Amino acid sequence: MTLVHKFKMVLLVALLSVVFLSGCTTLPKAGPDTEPAIRQQAELVPEGTELDVEVYDPIEGFNRGSYRFNYYFDKYFFLPIVKGYQFIMPDYAEDRVSSFVDNIYEFNNFTNNLLQLKFKETGITLSRFVLNTTVGVAGLWDPSTHWGLHRQPEDFGQTLGHYGVGHGPFIVLPIFGPSNLRDTTGLVTDAVAFGVAGPPAWVDDDTTTLVFTGVAAIDKRKRVPFRYYGSGSPFEYEQIRLLYTKKRELDIAD
Repeated sequence: MTLVHKFKMVLLVALLSVVFLSGCTTLPKAGPDTEPAIRQQAELVPEGTELDVEVYDPIEGFNRGSYRFNYYFDKYFFLPIVKGYQFIMPDYAEDRVSSFVDNIYEFNNFTNNLLQLKFKETGITLSRFVLNTTVGVAGLWDPSTHWGLHRQPEDFGQTLGHYGVGHGPFIVLPIFGPSNLRDTTGLVTDAVAFGVAGPPAWVDDDTTTLVFTGVAAIDKRKRVPFRYYGSGSPFEYEQIRLLYTKKRELDIAD
């Protein structure tokens, strides 16, 4: 494989990984087959939390257009794929896929806990990966959680926030959803690091990596109940903007 081809593959894997990773920070969305969005949104932050946060949104016009685009993309493209996946896959098989995907992406949790010098959490993450990969049969099962070793989710956006980087302007990314300048930088960094130094680099098989990344994106979207314009509120955009920002503040403070 030439260096140029390898570079293109890394970029493609990074892009597809961003689709998956964005699901980690996307707000739950409601629709006809889920709880009302307002109730879901209220559960994003602990009860009694003051939502006294100002959100800098200098490109609101673009963001609202992107929000509408995401509604159509989600409804007419991504969600039909997810529903087809759910129709084909038995529930038990879906659970095994979810467990496998989570185990592979422990790489991001490990690197970001380490970068934040959270050594206890780093050790737990490494232990989870080893146990789930061995006892859990390549991560298809998650015995670690049953043994009290719970996931320690961290991303590079949180790492930047941990070291005092502000969230910057609010951004609604096409396809990827609510974000901000700091978290967008984090998504791209995590995706590139995953492609260059993570499991894709260990396997070094382009087809396997692309199939995994596509399945991972579908699996993650399946697990996020958010539906654009599912709240029925004329102020849904403002609610999502506020709650996303507050949730990320709480993630970083945790």
